[in-house]
Amino acid sequence: MKLFLSAGEPSGDLHGSNLIRSIRAAQPDAQITAFGGERIRAAGAQLLYPLANFAVMGIKNVVRELPTFFHIGDLGIRHIRTQKPDAVVMIDYPGFHLALAKRIRDFGVPTYFFVPPQIWAWRQGRVRTVRKCFTGVLTALPFEDDWYRARGVNTHYIGHPYFDELAQQQLDPGFMAQERARPGVRVAILPGSRNSEVAVNAAMMLAAAQKVHAARPDARFLVAAFNSRQADAVRAILPPGLPVEVCVGRTPEIIELAEACIAVSGSVSLELMYRAKPTVVVYRVGPVASWVLYQIIKARYMSLVNLLLNEELFPEFATSRDKSSEIAEHILGWLNDPSRRAAVVDRLVELRSRAAVPGACDRAAAFLLGASQGVQTRRAA
Repeated sequence: MKLFLSAGEPSGDLHGSNLIRSIRAAQPDAQITAFGGERIRAAGAQLLYPLANFAVMGIKNVVRELPTFFHIGDLGIRHIRTQKPDAVVMIDYPGFHLALAKRIRDFGVPTYFFVPPQIWAWRQGRVRTVRKCFTGVLTALPFEDDWYRARGVNTHYIGHPYFDELAQQQLDPGFMAQERARPGVRVAILPGSRNSEVAVNAAMMLAAAQKVHAARPDARFLVAAFNSRQADAVRAILPPGLPVEVCVGRTPEIIELAEACIAVSGSVSLELMYRAKPTVVVYRVGPVASWVLYQIIKARYMSLVNLLLNEELFPEFATSRDKSSEIAEHILGWLNDPSRRAAVVDRLVELRSRAAVPGACDRAAAFLLGASQGVQTRRAA
C-alpha cells in the first residue's frame, strides 16, 4: 500500500500516528508519506513537510501565511501526481485540506477524510466540496455519520480515534503521587493546544480561578500547557497569590487529578468525558467574531459531550465578554456540593460506556487497506 496522509495540527498528528501504526501492524511494508509532525514521523512515515507545527488560526494570520500554504500545497500535489498513492487521507484542518482536495480531484486518487472537519457545526456549505472531491469520509461520531449521509456523502463509521489514544495512556505515577500528597482541592485549567487559543482564553480562565480561590482558599490550580512557549505565556499573566502550577506535557495527569475543570472547546472534551470530569467549556472570541459565529454556527452546542447527549451537561461560554464569574459559579457548585458533582460524574460514566469504544484506527486501517487492494487490482487490469 502507498498512502499519502496529511495532518495540520497537533491532534491530527496524534490521530495520524495511531492510524499509521495500525496500518503497519497489518501491512508492515506499507509506504507512507505525510504532512504532519513528530508523532507521524516517529510512527514511520516519511515527512514531506511539518504541517502539524504550522497550525494557524484567525483570518489575518491565515492571509499572512497564504504563500506558505500554497507552497505546502504544491509539495503535496507534486508528490500525489508523480507517486500516484493508492489513497490520500486528510485529517480535519478543513481550510487547507478542502483546497488541496479540489486541486487533486482529477488525479484519480481515492481521497478520504479521517476525523472529518465539524462542518455540521458551521460553514455547512463546505459539504458540497466534500461530496465532489472526496471518495468518502471515515466518520468519528454517530450524529456526524447521519449528517454526512443525509447530504449524499459516502461514509464509513469507525468511531473516534481519540479513544484509541486514551485507552493506551499511561499516567506518570511519580507526578500523580507528588500532586496527591499536596493539600487542597485541585481544579484543572486547559487553555488549548494552539498558541492562539492560549492567548485569548488563558486570562479569563485565570480570572475565574481567582474567584474560585476567593471562595475556596483550599483550591489550587493546575494549568496544562502543550509546549514551553504556552507555559511561559501563562506564567507571564498569573495573578499574584494564586496557587497555580503550569505543567508542560501533563494534560492526562492533570485531568485525572482534578475535581473539576475549565477547558476550551475541542477534542479534549472527549478526554474529559473519558475521565468523567465535570467541566466548564469556554471559548473567548472578539465582539465581531462573536456576532459572526452567532450567525453561522448551526450546532446547538460546541462541546462534543453536549452534542453526544443533546443537552448541556457541560456549561458552555462562547463569548466576547468576561464570563469569569459565571465560570467560577459552576466550579464552586461542584466543589461545594458533592451530590451535584456526583450526578454529573454518573452521566459521564454512562456516556463513556456507550461512546468511548476504542479500535477506530484499526477499523480505519482495515477499510483503507481493503480499498487500496481494489485500487491496485483496477490499475493492474
